[in-house]
Amino acid sequence: MTIRAFFLVLLLAALYPVSVFPESGEANPKISQMAQATPFENQDTSGQDILKTGEASLRVQLAEYYANVPKNIVELQPFRTTTQIPVKDKYDQKGTATLINLNPEINVWFLLLLVWDNGAKEAFHLENRLPDKVLLSLNKTFPYGLVITDNQKDFFFDLWKNPRDNALLHAKRSGKPFQQICNMYLFLRNSVAGRKTNLEYVTDVLRNHVWQGDQIVSLVRETLYRDAYLISSEASPAQEVKQPRPPGAPERPLINPVFINYAQDIEELGIELDEKEKGRILIGRWYEVKGLEGIYISVVQPRFIAEEVIHSQRKLTNPLDEVESEAVSYMVAFDLDRFNVGFSVGTEHPKAGWSERTLEGVLDPGMPGPDGIDTFFPLVMTGMISPDNARMVNVAFIGGFKRYHSAFHYGTLALNNYGHHSGFIEYGTILSKLQPGLATIIVDADGQVNMKTWTETDNKNLKEIRHARQNGVPIIDYDPSTGISKPGEYVRFWGKGNWSGSISKKYRTLRAGLAVHENDGRRFLMFGYFSSVTTSAMARIFQGYKCKYAMLLDINALEHTYLSIYKKNNGSFSVMNLIKGMNVLDKVSDNQTIPRFIGFPDNRDFFYLTKKEEK
Repeated sequence: MTIRAFFLVLLLAALYPVSVFPESGEANPKISQMAQATPFENQDTSGQDILKTGEASLRVQLAEYYANVPKNIVELQPFRTTTQIPVKDKYDQKGTATLINLNPEINVWFLLLLVWDNGAKEAFHLENRLPDKVLLSLNKTFPYGLVITDNQKDFFFDLWKNPRDNALLHAKRSGKPFQQICNMYLFLRNSVAGRKTNLEYVTDVLRNHVWQGDQIVSLVRETLYRDAYLISSEASPAQEVKQPRPPGAPERPLINPVFINYAQDIEELGIELDEKEKGRILIGRWYEVKGLEGIYISVVQPRFIAEEVIHSQRKLTNPLDEVESEAVSYMVAFDLDRFNVGFSVGTEHPKAGWSERTLEGVLDPGMPGPDGIDTFFPLVMTGMISPDNARMVNVAFIGGFKRYHSAFHYGTLALNNYGHHSGFIEYGTILSKLQPGLATIIVDADGQVNMKTWTETDNKNLKEIRHARQNGVPIIDYDPSTGISKPGEYVRFWGKGNWSGSISKKYRTLRAGLAVHENDGRRFLMFGYFSSVTTSAMARIFQGYKCKYAMLLDINALEHTYLSIYKKNNGSFSVMNLIKGMNVLDKVSDNQTIPRFIGFPDNRDFFYLTKKEEK
């Protein structure tokens, strides 16, 4: 019996016992008693509550944003601008159209609301394909649709004149996640189901429907799945040593001189490299991905990191056991001069409401979630890259924890600020507030990528953020006052750091992480794949690779640590998974691989990299 099959048997046993829930009643009483957010479609969208412009309204909207009260997703957007006009159709049915630019500084996501006098209400999530040059508006002289301004020329698009046959209806009925409208200026984002693996399905059912289901998941993960993805490989002196690093590669990591000319097998690596000697590569050396400039890969084990790094971390990390000391890890570096970074929320994760890990004394039952919402509706999360970005994408990799895992259950961070649920922003739209003290990757309006620990002061820059994702506390933290990077204060503490759901409070597992490396004015985003480690081993490797800042992404399975690289040559499209086993997460049609996040919607959030246009 395979591990996954055994996990399924456990699920069935858990779903059909004599008594699923304890006699005292519900499985999760603190969640069931919470207030529910008022659905947006049931609110009076014709009222003045959403018609705000100017500085006075900005103060009101900021007050709405910070208020700890139930609200809808629109009230979570403090920088939105809203216009409203009377409209009608060709049968003279009258109503009101409301157009909300959710963040004019980014100018990508819009919400169009139609409220008719007969009581009918419709909501449409629009995406501006040319945000740097195209403006959307409503005009009282044109009651039938949108006005799009391109190069100072106005174009009028009829969208609802015929209520039985119009562009919006056709686009919505298409069933496509992204459907072009308005002469291809816009996408209508449509709700679709995201793909979920069997492992994720079983885990979600246990957590959401079975009393103490998370304890079952943790037990299985810690016993049957522990070291399930461990890669161990003997390293030995290389026969022929090639020292020079490829042009443009990151700075060489700090490797123990004893192992500087050692090589190891890379049988599991699914990415083709420019240089490879009989399936072995040198420890700590950077190799460029074949056919793709600006992407580099290196292999290492925690035991190979220089003694100076290990010594500097003695009181900041835990000692490593023999297994994780020899666990093979891969580092993938992306030249940020060559790539733009994007982020997308999955169709299902992360969610908006409370994590069930939130302590009872911290959870507010009068709030539907820590941000006042429990749904993103009427916004639509598609769980895949837009067709425009898909044409330019070179890399995609997994995001962070689900909402369930994002709240702290132990330590100081669990006792205030609603348990510090991780925040995230997509295209300037705040889907969950960024929380102080949490590790954050930020892509600003100009495409600049930064990683830092968020502070209250940073909220002044919210308007300028295109994308952001938080995931727990830092693994490597940077102190701007001293210019020194070192392991985060919670790296060695299982509970305070919220590093895993282990019963034993020390859980060695497959982990992925993200870091930024800077050298001589050049900057790299680094993805780390760690086959079976604790966060202490991650900190050792990230610091050995001279990373300025680093954070955890997700853990425990290939689907949660996924990374793929894409090559396009003369119309052909090839997919290279970081680890060969990750290919089971893609689909195949007519012998052509259809990659996760690009070819079909996924339930999980993810990052993607697109090639920058040459100046």
